[in-house]
Amino acid sequence: MHIQQRQQQLLLARVSLAAFLLAASTGVWSETHVPPAVPPANAQASRFGSSWECSRGFRRAEEACVAIKVPANAYLDSSGGDWECNRGHIKLDQGCKAVRIPANAHADEQRFGAGWQCNHGYREASGSCKQIVMPANAYSVDSSYGRGWECDPGYRREGDKCMAMRAPTNGYLVGDSDGWACERGFKERAVSCLPVEVPAHGYLDSRGNDWKCERGFKQQASACVALVVPAGAYIDYSGNDWTCAEGLRRHGVECIPDR
Repeated sequence: MHIQQRQQQLLLARVSLAAFLLAASTGVWSETHVPPAVPPANAQASRFGSSWECSRGFRRAEEACVAIKVPANAYLDSSGGDWECNRGHIKLDQGCKAVRIPANAHADEQRFGAGWQCNHGYREASGSCKQIVMPANAYSVDSSYGRGWECDPGYRREGDKCMAMRAPTNGYLVGDSDGWACERGFKERAVSCLPVEVPAHGYLDSRGNDWKCERGFKQQASACVALVVPAGAYIDYSGNDWTCAEGLRRHGVECIPDR
């Protein structure tokens, strides 16, 4: 009997605890839950959160949605919350003013600007479009500064002209630039390409415009002389000098014990 009473008491305690937790959670939910706001006229519930947003063609003014007044020569933008001027017009004093497009220009749809741009080959100057005067062997570039033209590949600008580039003998023009380079085995000297004189036991370097000595030789003036490797030494990683073995140090042209 005593055991049954104890089990009934435990069961009753569990039921009471469950009821308490349910009541507490319901109370917290009722305190923190905020019902969605009621949208005003010309609005609808927001797709995000519990607020609201104005319909297309209206903008928010405090707790209401007022109609957007689209002036003449304008249209609602893609968002539906503002307006933009038609092509050939610019915003001015809450309206759209027709743009006076000068000769050799076209209407421009950029949001900020004069509403027009000069045609290719022309440049803006004091509210008009002036033609860019180009020399022979040149092409125009779209730029609001500078000359407005560049020389064709193979030509170099000299004053207001484009002069043909000519590479010297044993040279070649470099890409689309206005320069030139010497062929492999030749070195630039002033406006010429002279042969690289490679001495005995030497070879052209990777660039091809100078030379290096073979392994076991070192450069001395314009020649490659054989290395004299003393006892206790070996040719180093460069191949053009020597270093002492472990336990020895370099002293002049020999290796002596390291103290």
